[in-house]
Amino acid sequence: MRARRKAGAAVAACALLAGGSLAVARGLADETPAPAPASADADKEKAAAPVALYDGGLGAGWVDIGWAPRELPRGAPARMRLFNYGGWILYRPKLAGSFGALSFRFSAPESYGEFLEVRLDAQGAVSFPRIPVTADLQVRKDGEWTEVLIPMEQLNPRGEAFDRVVLRASKDVGRDWVLFDKVSLVPMPPELAAALAAGGGRTGRGSGRETPMTIDCTAPGHRISPLIYGIAMDGLREKKDKHQYQLGATTRRWGGNPTSRYNWKLGGAWNTANDWFFQNVDIGLSYTDFLDANAKHGMQSAVTVPLLGWVAKDTTSVGFPVSRFGPQKGQDRDAGNGMTRDGTPLKPLHPSQTSTEAPPEFVAEWVRAIRARDKARGGERGVLMYILDNEPMLWSSTHRDVFPEPLGYDGLLARTIAYGTVVRKEDPEALIAGPAEWGWTNFLWSAADFAPGKAPHSDRRAHGDVPLLPWYLRQLREHEKKTGVRLLDVVDVHFYPQTNVGVGLEGNTDPETNARRIRSTRALWDPTYKDESWIGEPVRLLPRLREWIAQNYPGRRISIGEYNFGAFGHMSGGLAQAEALGRFAQEDLYSAYFWQYPTNGSPVFWAFRAFRDFDGRGGRFQDYWVPAKAREGTSVFASRDESGKKLVAVLLNFDPDQAAQAKVELKGCGTLEGVRVLGYSGAPGGFLEQTPGPKTAGTLTQRLPPYSMTVLDLTVKKP
Repeated sequence: MRARRKAGAAVAACALLAGGSLAVARGLADETPAPAPASADADKEKAAAPVALYDGGLGAGWVDIGWAPRELPRGAPARMRLFNYGGWILYRPKLAGSFGALSFRFSAPESYGEFLEVRLDAQGAVSFPRIPVTADLQVRKDGEWTEVLIPMEQLNPRGEAFDRVVLRASKDVGRDWVLFDKVSLVPMPPELAAALAAGGGRTGRGSGRETPMTIDCTAPGHRISPLIYGIAMDGLREKKDKHQYQLGATTRRWGGNPTSRYNWKLGGAWNTANDWFFQNVDIGLSYTDFLDANAKHGMQSAVTVPLLGWVAKDTTSVGFPVSRFGPQKGQDRDAGNGMTRDGTPLKPLHPSQTSTEAPPEFVAEWVRAIRARDKARGGERGVLMYILDNEPMLWSSTHRDVFPEPLGYDGLLARTIAYGTVVRKEDPEALIAGPAEWGWTNFLWSAADFAPGKAPHSDRRAHGDVPLLPWYLRQLREHEKKTGVRLLDVVDVHFYPQTNVGVGLEGNTDPETNARRIRSTRALWDPTYKDESWIGEPVRLLPRLREWIAQNYPGRRISIGEYNFGAFGHMSGGLAQAEALGRFAQEDLYSAYFWQYPTNGSPVFWAFRAFRDFDGRGGRFQDYWVPAKAREGTSVFASRDESGKKLVAVLLNFDPDQAAQAKVELKGCGTLEGVRVLGYSGAPGGFLEQTPGPKTAGTLTQRLPPYSMTVLDLTVKKP
């Protein structure tokens, strides 16, 4: 797949900066940044203030667009005739805020019985449940008036944006007047919130399935690497979109296909590769801009250095000019995609058409420049980790204008040694990561194993039939034994689910895809999960990498240099992201870099905030992993501070329709004293304070709404 084509190669190229593989080069140039999120206090004020839809007249900004015959007399209840399934719609454009419940009162003939239903609505394909107004939703009777309170988790269990409220007859009734008044969106009353948290209340929906969870402070844990909360830069939005710094991310990666041909001597020059017609462009952003922005925001930097051997010679040349090759299957002005109209690949010109040679000394000069800059700025390190290029086994596709022949085992090793040696010489204390491969196929085989005209897997067989990544590690270990020079500190690979769940904002959000999106995270860690794709076997990526490292080059750390689960704007995407971050902590990963960074206020944005700033005041997952377990369909991830007196847990409910009643046991953690609960189910305001459920010295009961993230911020008294 290739980025969606828009005018202006530089714009499109910037959008591709963080995404390396063909499978993920998507059109994020289309994204319009949303407004920066409000502060937590502002969100709470917004959520705490009732919003009147109708109270003796329409509320400010509300419009009457119902279809039943009706009268809205000034200073009096609304009156309508609901025969023939009549109804009333109250609409407010651009409605914003987080609400706990819908409250209203109505008066109707007793003979109508239970006849009324309520739902929310919005423009588009969003579907909200229809809630019958039954006796269990009636707060009290006041003469002829019945007061009703419907919790928002029933009306809007997935936290979708809405802009209208619909009240309608669910059966045919007579022509008598039905009166409505005091229709408001309100905070959840404390007594009902407490009842819901405990699994009771007047909702008639029950507490949800019982879900035992255990946080085991007696079991061995480990320190969590702060670098698992990483993101990638996006040159397109870099200078105008600042919400990436509100995620609580700890590190950023300079990487992706174009960085394989980044010419640091020309500032912002690189080649867009086959993601955007092989064009040299100026992205308007240099590596120094990137490093400075990271330093300003307290973030570490990981920088991809090119091993390809060619980098952009200017900011204007193109690899397959239409003026020379003629019309092509795809083109952007004079830049073609290197395919004839019938799809036949064109033979590339000499690499000097777009590029200048970039031998190891080119990279050595760059590292020297970076270190000289560090020294001039007081000695603080600007780059924590150098990554040895990007997805080299795809070069013959992504960069075929300068590298048309598939790379093999020996070529990867030779380049790693040549370029890694100069990086180590110029910056002995830096971390070096590689091989930054795109996915499953090239963990096991080289590109040469699939070269046209050659026997399948012939390259691997020529190297003892050992999978590529274990062979690579073994050879680098032998190199270190012979030379005393360590060329690899971190094993870096990319992970994208191959189960057709999408990338970035894209990806279907039907129930089956949503469930598969969340399940696909199991390929990271679960040895029992058979990948639901063409792979068709357990991937168990992190355990597999640990085994390969232990067997072939002990002591290497693990990084996921790119990953993404799609559907940024849907709660399933947010839950998959939260699950991944929890598993990264569980599996003792060294670093991980989300591709690229989530859109502002999206469920994926709030998944990061669940671990990094859940309350808008720096509340975060703590520094030490605490083993925890939960029943299928939910997850619990737990952490503690160094003293053990503070515990923070993130609880996930993956069921889109049914709540879960979590029975959380704190095993050996101490006596539970303080409890603060914050929850998010997709509402625009992000995490909001929730009423804690019942607790004892060592247990807590908490209701988890459908499709939700819940943070427990706990204090305990140690024995």
